[in-house]
Amino acid sequence: MENIIKEISGSLIFAENVGNVGLDEIVKISSDTEEIYGRVIEVGKEYILIQALGSTYGFDKNAKVEFTGSTFKIPVSDEVLGRIFNGRFEPIDGLPKILSEDKRDINGSPINPRARIYPNNFIQSGISAIDACLPLIRGQKLPIFSESGLPHNRLLAQIARQATVLGKEEEFAIVFAAIGLKSDEARFFMNDFRNTGALERSVVILNLANDPSIERLLTPRIALTIAEYLAFDLNMHVLAIITDITNYCEALREMSVSRKEIPGKGGYPGYLYSDLATLYERAGIIRKSKGSLTQMPCLTMPGGDIHHPIPDLTGYITEGQIILDKDLYSRGIYPPINILPSLSRLAGKGIGKGKTREDHKDILDQLYDAYSKG
Repeated sequence: MENIIKEISGSLIFAENVGNVGLDEIVKISSDTEEIYGRVIEVGKEYILIQALGSTYGFDKNAKVEFTGSTFKIPVSDEVLGRIFNGRFEPIDGLPKILSEDKRDINGSPINPRARIYPNNFIQSGISAIDACLPLIRGQKLPIFSESGLPHNRLLAQIARQATVLGKEEEFAIVFAAIGLKSDEARFFMNDFRNTGALERSVVILNLANDPSIERLLTPRIALTIAEYLAFDLNMHVLAIITDITNYCEALREMSVSRKEIPGKGGYPGYLYSDLATLYERAGIIRKSKGSLTQMPCLTMPGGDIHHPIPDLTGYITEGQIILDKDLYSRGIYPPINILPSLSRLAGKGIGKGKTREDHKDILDQLYDAYSKG
């Protein structure tokens, strides 16, 4: 459809509402020389608001707009393992695109509460402070609260490299989503994944700081869609590592300001809690599937404030938190995990005889007692 664009403001495109347009619908915008895709983020009586997935430089009001009639879907296949994609699920590893007739909506589908199974098995992270005192349980959501300047990237790379599930017949995979990373951070992760062989069992979705903001909102949803496929279709145990959730929330705030929505606490949209829940609640174990989806999101607390809206709301949704401490780090301690304020709420269900070791609970209690006295 031509001549329905009323205004182009940065990556936002205001167009006439031509009817039968749905929220989150994918749109193709083309000029004489270029073509980009966009997503409908708001539908009004007289207009629609499109978020461009790419630069709008060179586009004007005469650009052609084509509605696809479908939401953002990605092809899924077991061939995703060992691959690296950008925030639009385009390969950036020099290999071909994933070709599959099985395409999934990146927004996923809510899990029926009656279909959920309570998490009750252990994932070995390879980090002694986590495995002993803050056990990660299959199907759990256990975030890492960090600050700028702390070695959370090093810790996440180590977990991605070392994490495993106990049992010879269990298949395990890592889905790694990087949101708004700087080039040197992305280079660190890619070198570590390739040099250690961790990439062979991993899927990496990489969004850089200079990529469009809208991709920061798509990146974790693409990663979790792949993780759900591996866990619930291929019966694998999947650990989804997502960093940095703070960059995701900043992009959400930026989109909210562009749409002139009424801000909530800290300038973030009032629906920040429910939006984060649509990500975190995709973790779990469901009946009739041998796999599991465990999440370990990482966020940097602005100003080190644990009461900031992002860590505050995350703490309400997830089952505990691992807190990194700058004082421990300044003393040369790695990983600088502050044990006492950290917590894994599901620890008691995933440790003990037949899972880790019979005396794990007693040792955990003794360690906490020693830490409190120390």
